[in-house]
Amino acid sequence: MDLENEVMELIANAGYARSLVFQAMRCAREEEDFVQAEQYMQQAQEALSGAHHVQTKLIEMDEGSGKIPVHLVMVHAQDHLMNAIMLMEMGREIIALHQKIAR
Repeated sequence: MDLENEVMELIANAGYARSLVFQAMRCAREEEDFVQAEQYMQQAQEALSGAHHVQTKLIEMDEGSGKIPVHLVMVHAQDHLMNAIMLMEMGREIIALHQKIAR
């Protein structure tokens, strides 16, 4: 396994998920298009699942014994993933609020 490529895949998937959540929130706020917002959120969840899959693979390879060196880019990747996860949760709440206001 090429560790650098795996880490970059994690960053790319998490970043893409983050961008999609922002698109979903804008769509809900500016256009009140909640169907499209949900489609963006589903795409974001798929990207997030891809990032989480890479993270799980890395954890399994490490086996909790420090087999994989932790470099700054690895920390950066984990930061991207955690931010994307939090944004998914917040995005769902914000979209739900926009739906409630639009009624």
